[in-house]
Amino acid sequence: MGYQGILTFGSIFCFSLFIGALHQACGDLSYSFPEEKKRGSAIGNIAKDLGHDLKTLSSRKARVDFEGMHQRYCDISFDSGDLITSERMDRESLCGKKPSCVLKADLVLENPLELHRVSLHVQDVNDNSPQFNEEIIQMEIRESAEKGNRFSIEEAHDGDVGQNDIQRYSLQRNEHFILAVDNNKVELVLENKLDREKQKEINVLLTALD
Repeated sequence: MGYQGILTFGSIFCFSLFIGALHQACGDLSYSFPEEKKRGSAIGNIAKDLGHDLKTLSSRKARVDFEGMHQRYCDISFDSGDLITSERMDRESLCGKKPSCVLKADLVLENPLELHRVSLHVQDVNDNSPQFNEEIIQMEIRESAEKGNRFSIEEAHDGDVGQNDIQRYSLQRNEHFILAVDNNKVELVLENKLDREKQKEINVLLTALD
């Protein structure tokens, strides 16, 4: 996906899975699944991973308790033994730009009491497009500007992380500027001198791609 922003320079010059389940040692459970799965989607089978039948889960009142959270992101289906989503999970809302997003919960069975730690790894999907703070950016550049002069552009932002974050920028071909990007620093580099008498306004197109 990409987001396009028009740059206008002006006054003197007027110019956007993997789904798996892993049963760990010590009775801990870990599940990995993509964000935004619809409500009722299965992310793992509790009965199979614990070695219990469906009747046991029901009679022992199996439940999932989340640490310090009011929402119940998952429930247990006593019909299938699956751990299912009780609502959509948005990774960006839960964890922001953190490189990993892990929700911790306790799986509890009663009579006798049995406790298992559950880790839910919410994986990022490319559900956000890069955005500039402003769609049209205006800059003033003097006619006396020299070839090689650099002009900074505020970087775009993307709510996703890792390989789904901004990967590169692209500048539409034009006779005056080329693009220079160093990490998150975005600059236009003057390639050819400006002539106000020939052209008072220059419009170029900058695209952020993820």
